[in-house]
Amino acid sequence: MNTPIRALVTAGLLALGITSVSVHAADNYDQRAEAETLYKNLEAQGFKRAQVAEILADASRQESILRAMSRPAERRLTWGEYRAIFVEPKRIKQGVAFWQEHADTLARAEQEYGVPAEIIVAIIGVETRYGRIMGSYRVLDALATLGFDYPRRSQFFLGQLEHYLLMTREEGIEPGTLKGSYAGAMGFGQFIPSSFRHYAVDFDGDGKRNIWQNPVDAIGSVANYFHEHGWKQGEPVRSNVVIGQPAQDGWFNADLKPEVTLAQWAERDIHTRHGIDLAQPATLMRLEMEDGDHYWFGLHNFYVITRYNHSRLYAMAVYELSQAIREAMPN
Repeated sequence: MNTPIRALVTAGLLALGITSVSVHAADNYDQRAEAETLYKNLEAQGFKRAQVAEILADASRQESILRAMSRPAERRLTWGEYRAIFVEPKRIKQGVAFWQEHADTLARAEQEYGVPAEIIVAIIGVETRYGRIMGSYRVLDALATLGFDYPRRSQFFLGQLEHYLLMTREEGIEPGTLKGSYAGAMGFGQFIPSSFRHYAVDFDGDGKRNIWQNPVDAIGSVANYFHEHGWKQGEPVRSNVVIGQPAQDGWFNADLKPEVTLAQWAERDIHTRHGIDLAQPATLMRLEMEDGDHYWFGLHNFYVITRYNHSRLYAMAVYELSQAIREAMPN
């Protein structure tokens, strides 16, 4: 089908709400100019150009992904609204069941990597409801669609597509078979391809890093991710805040990475509980709840959680879910 006719047909089908993958709207990813860098990079790492071209030709543009990425941002959720989504009875109950089912693996991961079992469980709970919702898009389609047809982040997603092809070769997986989120995140812990290559581990020793069907590998991989990002065993995640003199607005929610020490915050008449090391840096947070603003210090391990998702609300949800699950565990 030539390009003008293909465009007219696709436009007509989209107007009718039909998005069959059999109609490619400007696919032909193997022929796109942007693919040249991908070809060169992968050829330098042992791929044949024809092999890469065949994989790219199999990728289908997914209009639903582009619509999702281009949709105007929804109203920003307050901490209270965000918390209600993730720290709720059903997810807590499922977290307890997941922990009980994989207690030995979680204990081994905590021992080897120094990351608490409840944090690992909470990450998997927030990301995929303990493996129940891992995404239905072919990862190949998602990364190609965003790499070639989403200019705002094309460089990032083309890089992930390169990592994906290297990953599937390393793991002996057909590129067109894996499924994940609309952004190409995969498995129990929703690793993007570069994260998989750097942090996924074969935690059960069967010679494969399987984060899609194997919760043992998924648990070890999440633990390793936190370990490699500097989780400090036995240290707190957050601390309470006591404000003396009125604080400047610019002090709150300024940065995810803590730079100002608790001692320096104390000099500004913003204090925390007794018995905590005042030499450690902390970021000051103000989070909106139904009953008013809540204030917290985010410490080093809080920052490590944000390396998984660069959001203070995400990190707070993971931490509070982890504590709720631990409290709900039978003695």
